Amino acid sequence: MKRNRLLVAVGLLALFPFTASADECDLVIEGTDQMSFSAKKMSVPASCETVKVTLKHTGSLAKNMMGHNWVLTRTDDMQAIVKAGAAAGLDNNYLPEEDDRVIAATEVIGGGESANVEFSTEGLADEKLTFFCSFPGHSGIMKGRFDIQ
Repeated sequence: MKRNRLLVAVGLLALFPFTASADECDLVIEGTDQMSFSAKKMSVPASCETVKVTLKHTGSLAKNMMGHNWVLTRTDDMQAIVKAGAAAGLDNNYLPEEDDRVIAATEVIGGGESANVEFSTEGLADEKLTFFCSFPGHSGIMKGRFDIQ
């Protein structure tokens, strides 16, 4: 009887590498008053069905002066979204309204604030993805690669 329980326990443990822990699917990135993100690359395991990204603005400047957001798109869509976002203005978080090319985005935040976004990874594993800040002038520096591995 004890041997059967041991075999069941070992069998269950063998399944764990194929499932992601919640921590692996919850990411944190920081933005600063020096117009930078704390990471140039972010990744999650392919077993994450949903990802949560928390953006923390570690600076002190207001969002209308040095605001940041975190936006995820397919790499080929980034520049068009940046251009359309600049015209959309701060009230729209520098993003075109209801644009299907935006996979996920936080609101624009100022110093000392944080924002979260959750999104599904369904259909994204084989895509080339880029994250960036859409505040005007920031996307050239504040961007990176997002991988689902």
